[in-house]
Amino acid sequence: MIANKTANVVTEPLRMSDAAPVDRQALKKELDNAIPYISSRIDRTLYALGDKFPNEACEGGKWQPAENNQWTNSFWTGQLWLLWEITGDSKYRQAAERFITSFAHRLVNRIETDTHDLGFLYSLSCVNAWQLTGNAAARDIALHAAEIMMQRYNPTAGIIQAWGDLTDPEQQGRMIIDCNMNLPLLYWASEQTGNLVFADAALSHAMQAAKYIVRPDASTYHTYYMDVVTGEPRFGNTHQGHSDSSCWARGQAWGIYGFMLSYLYTGKSEFVSLTRSLSHYFINRLPEDAICHWDLALNNTDAVRDSSAAAIAACGLLELAKALPATDADRMQYEEVALRIVQSLTKRYLSTDESECEGLLMHSVYHMPAGKGVDECCSWGDYFYLEALIRVRQCWTSYW
Repeated sequence: MIANKTANVVTEPLRMSDAAPVDRQALKKELDNAIPYISSRIDRTLYALGDKFPNEACEGGKWQPAENNQWTNSFWTGQLWLLWEITGDSKYRQAAERFITSFAHRLVNRIETDTHDLGFLYSLSCVNAWQLTGNAAARDIALHAAEIMMQRYNPTAGIIQAWGDLTDPEQQGRMIIDCNMNLPLLYWASEQTGNLVFADAALSHAMQAAKYIVRPDASTYHTYYMDVVTGEPRFGNTHQGHSDSSCWARGQAWGIYGFMLSYLYTGKSEFVSLTRSLSHYFINRLPEDAICHWDLALNNTDAVRDSSAAAIAACGLLELAKALPATDADRMQYEEVALRIVQSLTKRYLSTDESECEGLLMHSVYHMPAGKGVDECCSWGDYFYLEALIRVRQCWTSYW
């Protein structure tokens, strides 16, 4: 084992796979061949839903139309923006732009905005609209979202409360690993305004997550509670994982990708070291086809897979590989695992039968303990699969 100074974490040696290396050119050709099918599948969903959004996860393989009141709505706009960049077809840009007004309406009317997921919601709808097209209205909406998200920051605990009313004793001081992916909205807001209060809060939260959510063996809690009066740590547990002591696969993937995003904005190398540790833990528990079980404690069992967690991790691993020098001993292995995941998702998990699943990626898990979205397509799985696809195929400027 290798000691990692960040949060007293131990990094497992990386177990090398016996699988043959991925043929990168062949994989790119596979992805090129998949794009017309992916486009046609999204076209059908776009036509069917109109001005609505796909629900968080399919129900019986079918998307249910949803209003802009869920934490997942921007994964749909994110897919549209990605497909515009991949295909150059203006209909996807036009469709994505139609939703900008809806995201403004949601803020003004405070529709389900008591959540840290404002980062997901406005990075993939409005920040990227601003970055891709110079849409000044979208920029203003995203900055407004960052201001509302800042209201969730507790300076005593140094964290952004995940969910619910800030005075709710059951939710006070709760941070969750998912929030790592919401922090870019705050970092971006500081870049845009010159006001460092946003970035300072984001960095504080990331450091607290590194210290308390990450366990010494480089696995992660889903949630962790801080005392909002004293700032002292309380306890960690799970909300969607197998148990309080297990490692929820999607949470580990959020950690891999999310800590790298904090590195990109802050330049703090400890986030790279921490991502390496989390990545080794994740990779070492992958089954033969490189698509994780829904909880990493259930590896070597017949537990349901979570293709969405695999897609998220692939994006994070590609970001990690990109940040490392060419001389790094494990750099090529991180990239190789990411490519194996993308190849496996494309060959074995991409839905080819609309009667079975109207989304893109089959065999995701939303919330196993609640029996919600189990072995279904889900909106974030589809988004991160497309993000991984564009990362492999072409040079891409991140939405995060």
